[in-house]
Amino acid sequence: MTADETSPGAQRFVPTDARGLADLRAGAVRCQGCELHADASQVVFGRGDATARVVMVGEQPGDVEDRHGLPFVGPAGRLLRRAVDDAAIPVDQIYLTNAVKHFRFQLRGGRRIHQTPDRMHIAACRPWLVAEFAMLRPEVVVVLGATAGQALLGPGFRVTRSRGVPMPWPDSALRPDDFPAGPAHLVATIHPSAVLRADDQETAYRGLVADLGVASRLIRASPRGAVPAGRA
Repeated sequence: MTADETSPGAQRFVPTDARGLADLRAGAVRCQGCELHADASQVVFGRGDATARVVMVGEQPGDVEDRHGLPFVGPAGRLLRRAVDDAAIPVDQIYLTNAVKHFRFQLRGGRRIHQTPDRMHIAACRPWLVAEFAMLRPEVVVVLGATAGQALLGPGFRVTRSRGVPMPWPDSALRPDDFPAGPAHLVATIHPSAVLRADDQETAYRGLVADLGVASRLIRASPRGAVPAGRA
């Protein structure tokens, strides 16, 4: 499956009158901005509170997420939850989303095998990510893996060069004007699925927790303080 260069992109499907994340989520159901919508079971939009202090951006939904319609509910999501707990990040202060909202896969026998989204998919879906950020005011943005980093920071992003180092947000973004201004930080790390694929999972997991610990320290040092929990 390859990206169709004539795909319209998501922009024409993003509701211009959206007043919150729920409106965006409802609009995303109709998205046909690239060819991935045709084979995926459903769109998988972000979840969490609009007042979340931390926004975590991953690559795309996996097989389990595609079936359930929720991000980070499969094996990688369970590992991420454990890492978040170990890094002392309050789970009710996290908004979870992906750079690409539909599952890209290849059928092999009866199994759906993950395929990494290409640049066309990232570009086509970027309007949803920009629209989500318009509703959010995070203190820390955590990018999980290369695809998320490239979606927000540009094609030259490399996890190995940038992981665990706080960067100014949105000044570090590929197009800072696309995102709300404010004193915030971005921290990059590996995607939790990379831990599951690693030969030495224990070392990879410790690295993930260490990177998330940077985000945890940033929110603890923030003057904003605790934010009451609620749902968008």
